[in-house]
Amino acid sequence: MPVIQPLKGSTDAPATYKQPSRKGKKAWRKNVDVTEVEKGLEELNEEVIKGGVLTERPSDELFVVDTVGDASLAKKFPKHTSKSLKADEIIAARSAVPSVSLRKRPGDKTTDGIIPAKRPRREYVSHKELNRLRKVAGGFHETTVEVADALFDPWGVVPKPEAQAPIDDKRDDIKKAPKSISQKPVSLLASGKTPKAVPKPTGGYSYNPVFTDYEARYAEESNKAVEAERKRLEAEEAERLKMEAAARSAAEAEAAEARAELSEWDEDSEWEGFQSGGEELKVNAKRPERKTKAQRNRIQRRKEEERRKIHEAKTKVRKAQLEEIKRIAKEVSEREHEQNLALAELEQSESSADDNDEVLRRRQLGRLKLPEKDLELVLPDELQDSLRLLKPEGNLLKDRYRSLLIRGRVEARRRIPFKKQAKTKLTEKWAYKDFSI
Repeated sequence: MPVIQPLKGSTDAPATYKQPSRKGKKAWRKNVDVTEVEKGLEELNEEVIKGGVLTERPSDELFVVDTVGDASLAKKFPKHTSKSLKADEIIAARSAVPSVSLRKRPGDKTTDGIIPAKRPRREYVSHKELNRLRKVAGGFHETTVEVADALFDPWGVVPKPEAQAPIDDKRDDIKKAPKSISQKPVSLLASGKTPKAVPKPTGGYSYNPVFTDYEARYAEESNKAVEAERKRLEAEEAERLKMEAAARSAAEAEAAEARAELSEWDEDSEWEGFQSGGEELKVNAKRPERKTKAQRNRIQRRKEEERRKIHEAKTKVRKAQLEEIKRIAKEVSEREHEQNLALAELEQSESSADDNDEVLRRRQLGRLKLPEKDLELVLPDELQDSLRLLKPEGNLLKDRYRSLLIRGRVEARRRIPFKKQAKTKLTEKWAYKDFSI
């Protein structure tokens, strides 16, 4: 409903020269300016939302008595005032107009003007109802209740439920991790210390090393090369001597076999033409007589004494073995305790090995040997005094792999370049032989 407001301008009738013509298109209703009316309606709606029209509300709702205090104190002392959240302000800004009810209201009794056709009332029985009545008269009922014996006795003893045996699921037993996964890896160093993952290089590895460091490393690598060459020559000499001894023994065996074959044909047998006269001898064996009861008792006592002595000897040996097992178990436990103490002291004193400790243990992990470390050494005439002229040496991947092997993280593996393929057999079909004339 539009709000009727008093006129703000002059109340006099418009002058003749200001009155526009009412016969043109500008005088039509669609061209009339209703901006003020729409603005008034919007202001009225806002006032209704906020609680009602200001002109219609009583003075008690428009004016209040200030009993709180000065509002400027909150600005002077902002720390002592709590500022509300923006979300709380938005939620608190509720409209005074009640919300739409969610209850379903009955619809208006308005129609489209078309009167629905009324179905004629039938005073007679339909065929469907007649058929149903005939079936009922014949004894057939659609909702027949079958009476059965009661299976539950409310006054009987309630049977206790049987406890089901727990089902042992062994499907995941195969996927259990091995015990060694929680154990500490075994280092391959002879000292038993755990080396660093990335050892710190010494001064001899520098691209421009000090003369003393380079000389010491150069002499060390030279001695290693000489020792490796000496071992190789000794192994070759041992292999040569072994082959010569095998050839010499084979020749001697062949010669001995040849001499044995000649001796069989040349020498005559000593036993040729010898006849034994023992066949004509007759043995007059004395028939054993039946033992008396005293003899049988004596034999039985002797056998029992022998069995008793054997049993005592076995018992004595068993006792000695038990004592030996206890002594060995005690020694092993003491030795393990000492080793654990020594390892604990070693770990406390020095957690990691020295950088240059490369002496490996005699027994390594796995069947394959540990790969040799690459020789990262240049000759004196190849040393460069500038990083631009320096040539890269070594391989980071090999160094990391060898570090894992020495620390006992993985075992040595052999590189398999090609996957083993299944053997296939090519055959020619014999279908071409099956023909008919």
